[in-house]
This record gives sequence, C-alpha cells and structure tokens, in this order.
Amino acid sequence: MPTNDEVDRIVDGWSRERPDLDFSPMQVLSRVARLARHLERARKTSFEASDLELWEFDVLSALRRAGAPYQLSPKALLQQTLVSSGTMTNRIDRLVTRELVERRTDPHDGRGILVVMTATGRDRVDAAIRMLLEAEHELLASLPKAEQERLSALLRKLSLDFD
Repeated sequence: MPTNDEVDRIVDGWSRERPDLDFSPMQVLSRVARLARHLERARKTSFEASDLELWEFDVLSALRRAGAPYQLSPKALLQQTLVSSGTMTNRIDRLVTRELVERRTDPHDGRGILVVMTATGRDRVDAAIRMLLEAEHELLASLPKAEQERLSALLRKLSLDFD
C-alpha cells in the first residue's frame, strides 16, 4: 500500500515553493475535502438507486428517525434540515406529489399540520440508508474499528465549534 497520497504531493510542492508558510492545515483539511467528495458520490449513487434526491432523503430520514408513526410538524422538519420555511413548504409539496409523504391535520391542534411519511417513503429511505451505509463501510474499510472511533472522536471535537 502506498504511504503517500495526493495531498502529500500537493503539500510537498507548496512547501518546496513556499517554505515560509505552514501547510499543516492542508494535511488535515484537504484530506477531509477529498473524502467529502467520495462520500458525496456514494450518497448520490445510493439515493439515485432508491429514486430519491438528496433533499428528499433529508426530509424522509428526519421522519424515519422520529419513529412510528413517522410524522413531524413542518417546524420540526425545518429545525432538522436547516432550510427556510418557504423551501420546506416547497419540499413537502413535492414529496406529497410523489406520494412519499402526506399532510394531515394535527389531532392535538386543529390548526396545525403534520407531515406523515407513507409506506413508499419509508421503503425508499430504508433502501437508501442501507446502500449508503454499505458504501460508507467501504470508504472506511482500510481503518480498523478502533481507528475509526478515534477519528470520529477527533472530528467531533473539531466540529463542535461549528455546530
């Protein structure tokens, strides 16, 4: 197995040309960016195979994680998907058209609406998450479980400042 990757070659070139600069952040963040591109491809493939767009997966997965009966208010969906209310309304409309969710009146608040995932929506999101996890396991296959856990902890520590 090679010991140097493309990031090493990039950093070596920059270090040679600009020895006055510290390129250590590139050692980490360029690798994260490159891995993110591989993950994005895996997600795209998994979602396309399940006939879902990325945004559809986001909404359906929020509903799936909510547990049976797989329903949330539009406000709860906004909080989980970090989009504007206009965007969420449009997304719900499109998911209703595709018969992946339904709108129902909230039984606890006659003025409120709940977004409820249909059986078709559940089947699609379940298939997509299964394929995605298979692809993600492949992306991490070269790291033993303990190293994956260590990497996860380090990335969590780094991301806490941004979340």
